[in-house]
Amino acid sequence: MYKGQNMKILVVEDHPGLLSAIGEALEEEKFLVERAADFPAAEEKIHLYRYDLIIVDINLPGGSGLEIIRAVKRLGGETGIIVVSARNSLDHKIEGLELGADDYVTKPFDMAELVARVKALVRRRSFGGQSAVTQGDLSIDTQTREVTAAGRKIDLTRSEYDILLFLFSNAGRVISRESLAEHIWGDHMDLADSFDFIYSHIKNLRKKITTTGAADPIRAVYGIGYKFETSRES
Repeated sequence: MYKGQNMKILVVEDHPGLLSAIGEALEEEKFLVERAADFPAAEEKIHLYRYDLIIVDINLPGGSGLEIIRAVKRLGGETGIIVVSARNSLDHKIEGLELGADDYVTKPFDMAELVARVKALVRRRSFGGQSAVTQGDLSIDTQTREVTAAGRKIDLTRSEYDILLFLFSNAGRVISRESLAEHIWGDHMDLADSFDFIYSHIKNLRKKITTTGAADPIRAVYGIGYKFETSRES
């Protein structure tokens, strides 16, 4: 069964019941979900945090979802966008897609359909559509969340898996401790007194990988964060 690939999703919807239902449906699939009920909250979040996918309604209190799409595109990055709206207007659909939205779902919709569209978008954007990926001695199956090192399965906690996949997805790039904390804790990262919990998870993760006889692919970059070394760099 497909499970969320450590993807961080922002749901922007002003109807409390629908906002809750979408969030819960995605969380059941192991996606990391944050919520915004109006334009100001959504605008603040997209400037503070980085999201893999945004699900946004067009008609929002305080502004338009189309402006959220414009703002996301101005910020750059590769954030996926799905528009959810009661407006069954061809003009609005075309405008949303032309601004850079990847998909458009018209209300009312079946929750299973929305989740299926999210999964399809994730597959297209992650690892070239493949669910099983390998780098050096390490292999990750993002559907089963199974990780093997040197051909041996290793058991990871959810946080360890999330950190590993985030580093793996950004192989060759230095990821700051702040970015890791934000990705794991989201809006609650400000509650952390320090980044010691990141260090602890990384330490345990490295131990589990190297215990199999595999090379340690995670390199600490002093004063900044961590980097998943590619096969070429190792």
